[in-house]
Amino acid sequence: MDRYAVFGNPVGHSKSPLIHSWFAKQTAQALSYEAILAPVDAFADCWFSFVAAGGRGGNVTVPFKEQAYQLAELLSERALQAGAVNTLYIDKAGVLCGDNTDGLGLVADLTRLGARLQNASILILGAGGACRGVIGPLLAAGVTHIHIANRTAAKAEAIAGLFNHRVTASGYDRVPVEKWSLVINATSSGLDQQRPPLAEQHLKHCTLAYDMLYGKEPTAFLSWCKQQGVPQCADGLGMLVSQAAESFAIWRDVKPDVAPVLQQLTAMVKA
Repeated sequence: MDRYAVFGNPVGHSKSPLIHSWFAKQTAQALSYEAILAPVDAFADCWFSFVAAGGRGGNVTVPFKEQAYQLAELLSERALQAGAVNTLYIDKAGVLCGDNTDGLGLVADLTRLGARLQNASILILGAGGACRGVIGPLLAAGVTHIHIANRTAAKAEAIAGLFNHRVTASGYDRVPVEKWSLVINATSSGLDQQRPPLAEQHLKHCTLAYDMLYGKEPTAFLSWCKQQGVPQCADGLGMLVSQAAESFAIWRDVKPDVAPVLQQLTAMVKA
């Protein structure tokens, strides 16, 4: 039986083993998928031990995405744009390949929610890896303008500089007054029940507020957006399942149906 795993530290909270077991059952694929707690300073050793024991591929989560990027011998364009890898696999030639499915997962979930990405203007809050990983796929989906707002403007400007003129950046106090139809929180502020210091005026034309974090209750950002009258608010649970489906398709060459798995996971997480 082919072995797959998610590598992280911490990793006990990961929903990936459950998601991939549901995908495997749905698509009649014989595989196992486990969570592996890798030492912070020994990710590479942990990965190669897994491969030596028959491992075929893996997902990579915090804090190892950049290390996986360095480890991969062949990187996809998405991984190069993201500067990080969340999906590793060994191809038929025995080459260790790295990909990043986070952006594809976000675009798929936004599409599921009915967001219009073609010619859209999007505001992304936060300038960490979560932000950088989704910009390329959003541009490829037809987004006209992406603006990155961050507490430290220089970090946002550094990411914007990696892309073309359609991506701009600033601190929160200098966000352009534009018709932002979609506002995405890519910060971890929700972990502390905080929200990014965005002015209310930037939600005026927002039809969908999206937080990449997820949990039983809405994040502080989503609660605030709802109070400001944003008609649709969504967390990142759908992105989690959708990016997992993209990884599964890379490994197994079959694309699972996200809808029933997301329905099961939502019932579990929100219970």
